Amino acid sequence: MPDGTPVKQFVLQNKQGMTIKLISYGATISEISVPDKNGESINVILGSNKLDDYLKGYPSASVIGRFANRIKNARFSIDGKEYSVTRNSGPNHIHGGRNNFKKVVWHATALPVEEDRVSVQFTYISADGEEGFPGELTTVVTYTLADSNELRIDYRAKTNKATIVNLTNHAYFNLSGSGDYSKHLLWINSDSYTVTDEQLIPNGEIASVKGTPLDFGTYAAIGLRAPQITEPVNGFYDHNYVISGFGKGLILAARVRDPDSGRVMEVRTDQPGVQLYTGNKRGFCLETQHYPDAINHPHFPSPIVRPDKPFKSTTVFKFIAEDTGANLDNSPIGSGEPLRRAERSGINLFKEPNEKYPKYR
Repeated sequence: MPDGTPVKQFVLQNKQGMTIKLISYGATISEISVPDKNGESINVILGSNKLDDYLKGYPSASVIGRFANRIKNARFSIDGKEYSVTRNSGPNHIHGGRNNFKKVVWHATALPVEEDRVSVQFTYISADGEEGFPGELTTVVTYTLADSNELRIDYRAKTNKATIVNLTNHAYFNLSGSGDYSKHLLWINSDSYTVTDEQLIPNGEIASVKGTPLDFGTYAAIGLRAPQITEPVNGFYDHNYVISGFGKGLILAARVRDPDSGRVMEVRTDQPGVQLYTGNKRGFCLETQHYPDAINHPHFPSPIVRPDKPFKSTTVFKFIAEDTGANLDNSPIGSGEPLRRAERSGINLFKEPNEKYPKYR
């Protein structure tokens, strides 16, 4: 980092040939390499091996917080007390503010290797009042690569004062590795979405996707109907889908198939929503989350976290090569033949490791 703070990199591998690279800046995934139907691996997210790229705003698979997505007028109330947070999207707040979780160096620790999985844990303490949010928030994000070709992300956050939390990862996926993803086939487990105004702020209405370009209840190419979208954005998706079955644990929220490579990605989550974003021609996003501006809509699932009610959430990305005959139904998380071992290495990208706990930015 320019101030001398070291940034670490971790490389996780499993026996099926899947590789994950993580860096402590932003608790970022810099690479997800998975095999195709011919066994050849390629990176399926937008990532860079240069820290300077991320410092300059490269689209990153980083942790977004404290509050992913938008808050209307950058204001909300908890228990009758109003709070004002950073306005960094016109009059509104987005993605945790100007110096959000993707722009800090997290404390990173490689966890003991288990028989069929390997994990790295990232921790960051956000000070009371940071970006205007109340409460000191301790956030722990654990990435786990399993031998079943699953990347599991566990989010945990605890506070000393009532606050709001909405954590996600902003990964941009392209199952071909590069080029046009518009022919990827997408299915989303959703019958409805949160309607927004022209600033992408929910108006409180939850509407059906049936018969609209937003309907991915059956497989459709991502780019097939995008030109029909005229609001709130023109020609691409930036919509929060209401996941069917929310409240029943990990739910299969979406599945994407690349007909050319044979790669399939499944997304499971315990969160109520998933944001489909296709505004970047190099990669698409499926961001599991609370609904945007949930704190200002009492009928939305609540994002409030209290000292006696910590935030807990899990999202799992599972990768399959279609010609293996793998079951693409709602098979349980962790299914698949276990492998014998996983390998791990942790290296510092720029300077000698510094284990000092990063309490403030």
